[in-house]
Amino acid sequence: MKDKRKSKKADLERWKPVFFEIGLIIVLFLIWRGLEIKSHDSGEKEIFIVQTEDIPEEFIPITEQEAKPPPPPLVTQPTRIDVVSNDLEVEDDLEINVEADQNTVIQEYIPQEEIFEEEEETEEESQIFIVVESMPEFPGGEKGLHEYLAQNLKYPKVAREANISGRVFLTFVVETDGSVTDVRLLRGIGGGCDEEAIRVVEAMPKWSPGKQRGKPVRVQYNIPISFVLK
Repeated sequence: MKDKRKSKKADLERWKPVFFEIGLIIVLFLIWRGLEIKSHDSGEKEIFIVQTEDIPEEFIPITEQEAKPPPPPLVTQPTRIDVVSNDLEVEDDLEINVEADQNTVIQEYIPQEEIFEEEEETEEESQIFIVVESMPEFPGGEKGLHEYLAQNLKYPKVAREANISGRVFLTFVVETDGSVTDVRLLRGIGGGCDEEAIRVVEAMPKWSPGKQRGKPVRVQYNIPISFVLK
């Protein structure tokens, strides 16, 4: 039996479908909104890809060093002691004058090494070399020597009449000052050619002396002189 006090406007039963549809719409909207937010958040994530390279491992060969042989054992030589008898006379080079005063003349001491060096230099200066570092040279070189011989040699009359020609070989020494000394005949042809060759060589101007270790030395020099009939 229906309650007559209620009006039709106050009856809520007829609004149930409307409320149900509104609630359903709200639920669907919330679900859609939640899905959209999740999909949006998932799109902002960055994706990192880690790549690994397959690098072959480098093998370093192991080298074996040869062991050095041990050094030879040190050979110790026994110390030799020479016993000198007391009878041996020892010469004293040192003389002391106890009576010397300010007016006494004292000779200058000359070490033995300097004496030996002076003797060596004297022997070297007197020695005659055949081959040295810098050989003697005629003024103007080989060309100057040929010109000198051509201008100063005179063909001997006897050799010309006897039809004598050939080469005369002479030897001489070029001194440290460049002068020519000790002219000697090695092989001659006669007819006065030997004497003429010696005369011309002895009258030569001074040469540039030969040098050994930067010092002028005496050098023996050989020269052939040709006599040719034209």
